[in-house]
Amino acid sequence: MLFFIVFVLIHFLGNPPNSYLEWHDWVSSRSVSIAGSLFWIALLAHTWVGVRDVVMDYVHPIAVRLVVLALLGIGLTGIGAWVIRIFWLGHAP
Repeated sequence: MLFFIVFVLIHFLGNPPNSYLEWHDWVSSRSVSIAGSLFWIALLAHTWVGVRDVVMDYVHPIAVRLVVLALLGIGLTGIGAWVIRIFWLGHAP
């Protein structure tokens, strides 16, 4: 995740987009789509591990814990699908 953030910062400091079209073309490029997808996969995995640990520490009834973890998993999967849709299906052919 850190590499992607540094990559984006360096890119925008060295070559900032001057218009929406330039920004869109940059985000739509295959390399940025791959890097952005990997960033979001890492972020969602990090979120799962962190929130799962908190839930396991503080939610003691097993049934409630399973429901909360299932809802978390469904929510993170939905966010992941949304991100993939944005990065891979959002550009014109």
